[in-house]
Parts: sequence; structure tokens; C-alpha cells
Amino acid sequence: MATWVLSECGLKSLAPVFPKPRTGFAVSNNSDAKFLSTNKEVTNLKFQFQPKSFDFKEKRKWGLNVSTPLRVDSIEQEHEHEQEQELPEFDPGSPPPFSLADIRAAIPKHCWVKDSWKSMSYVLRDVVIVFGLAAAAAFLNNWMVWPLYWAAQGTMFWALFVLGHDCGHGSFSSDPNLNSVVGHLLHSSILVPYHGWRISHRTHHQNHGHVENDESWHPLTEKIFKSLDNVTRSLRFTAPFPLLAYPVYLWARSPGKTGSHFHPSSELFLPSEKKDIITSTACWTAMVALLVGLGFTMGPIPLLMLYGVPYAIFVMWLDLVTYLHHHGHEDKLPWYRGKVLLYTSA
Repeated sequence: MATWVLSECGLKSLAPVFPKPRTGFAVSNNSDAKFLSTNKEVTNLKFQFQPKSFDFKEKRKWGLNVSTPLRVDSIEQEHEHEQEQELPEFDPGSPPPFSLADIRAAIPKHCWVKDSWKSMSYVLRDVVIVFGLAAAAAFLNNWMVWPLYWAAQGTMFWALFVLGHDCGHGSFSSDPNLNSVVGHLLHSSILVPYHGWRISHRTHHQNHGHVENDESWHPLTEKIFKSLDNVTRSLRFTAPFPLLAYPVYLWARSPGKTGSHFHPSSELFLPSEKKDIITSTACWTAMVALLVGLGFTMGPIPLLMLYGVPYAIFVMWLDLVTYLHHHGHEDKLPWYRGKVLLYTSA
């Protein structure tokens, strides 16, 4: 127990204070100690307390020995530490401790509601922004403005892709026909074959994380890697070329896979899906014809500045985001082979 206290006048001694015991001895205010019934032979005893002298040179850090800790975890932090200790280590080879029904049940009911009018309002908003940015850049025609326009318009192209993506998933509206029409208009405007992408994207979600069957950014086996020619290997693994890989993927898929998103007989598609692929390829071709016509009308350089560069920025956005989705940043995502992968793991 501390016998000294630091006051405004310096160090002074504290009065000796002891808790009153049930047995043993008791101390009165005059420091006379009298034993209780446990030892009646000793009747009186005088205690004298002589605290040690305090040397500042030797006890310069005395305050640290009697003060509270410099940092104390809050209750929330203590709970976090307890949870971190209780959580088992993630085992990517084990089946998930939940089912698809558990995932669906965990999503609030209002998230399943599809509002076609609200979805169309997003389309209208983004289309107005796209044409507004193009009109402003063409009107100003200033090299201080063009880089800003390219970054903004490329991001808006990415926004159009995301809306078409929702059409492909059926989350845009409850009407399949509306999803198909809006999806074709949006994706064709940024040179993406809607149905071709939609079907391969469905395959991707069914096999997410599978080395052989996934469609996006899957790792190459050693055999496929060694079979690549030097040009393909350099373009695939040398920055910034992977950020421009999406158009190549649409035409020829990934190394080790055959087929195309434009060909109705590609192994990507079922025979019943041929008409859908023909429709999407026709819409894509119409957009290419429109761009060629604009190139003859306004010239190739203005078309490149208004459409070409933003398109390249959009492709970079798409490749970067999807790459991070599949590989993570600090915590790398697991990949599976053979029959190990379950749909809930994907």
C-alpha cells in the first residue's frame, strides 16, 4: 500500500489505514494494535511506520509504476479480441457451414423487390449524363478538358455495363423482355454482345473459383502456360496489357479455351441458345456500323476522342474490378479443381 502522496506542497506521508479484519488484530487511530480473541496473551503493541526516503534521481519514473496503463482497450475492442480468438481458421477445402437457403434467408426481403420504374430511371439518368459529357467535351474542345472527359465518360460506360449486367441477372425487372431489350441497348452501345456475355457470365457464377471451368481470370495450368507463344504470354502477364484483355476475351475466350461470344455454335452455348447469340451479334454489328458511319461523318480523330478513349477506360475499369473480385488484395481467394468445388463455395 502506498504511504506517500504527492500534493501541492510536495510529498507527505499518508495515515496508515487497514481494513478491519474479522480475526487477528485491530489498529486504532493512535496506532495501538490490540489482538482479538485469537491471541489473548498479547494485550498491547505499538506500531511505528517509518517510510523510506524518496530519491528523485533513482525514482524518476515512479509515476509509471503507480499510474494506470497508458492505453486500455475499450469494451468493443475486448469483444473483437474475444471473437477473433473464438473464430476457427478458414479451411477452403471444407464445405461451407451454410446452405444456399441460408444465404437467401439472410438477405432482407426488400432486396428481392424489383422496381422496373426505378431501374429505368437509372438508365435514363446515366444516358443523359453520357450524352451531356460528350456534348460538353465537343463544345469546349480544350486539352485541359479532354483528360477529365475521358476519365468521366469511361466511368459512365462502366455504369452502363453494370446496368446491363443487372439485366442479365434478371434483377433489373421482373419482365424478361424488358431485361433483354434494355440489356441489348446498353451493352451493344459499349460493344458487348449481350446474350453471349450473359450466358458465359452465368457459367462463371456456377463455377466461380474453378480452375478448369471458370470463365474469368482463372489461373492457367502449367501445361497451358508452357503452350503459350511468347507474344501471348507477354501480353497476358505484362502490365498494362491485361487491363485491355476484355475485347480479346470476347472474341477468343481465355487461353486453353475455344469458342467465341459472337459465334452461335460456340461450345459456350447450348443449341437452344443459338437464336439469342445471333440476335446479340446482330446488335453488336449494328453498333459497329454506326461507329464506322460516325467516323466518316465527323472524322476518325473526333470519334477516337469522344468514344475510343472512353471505351478503353471502360475496359480498364472492367478488367481491374473483375480481377480484384477473383483474386482479392491482401487475402487471396482460393481456387479449386476437379469435383471439390461446391456451388455454395463458388
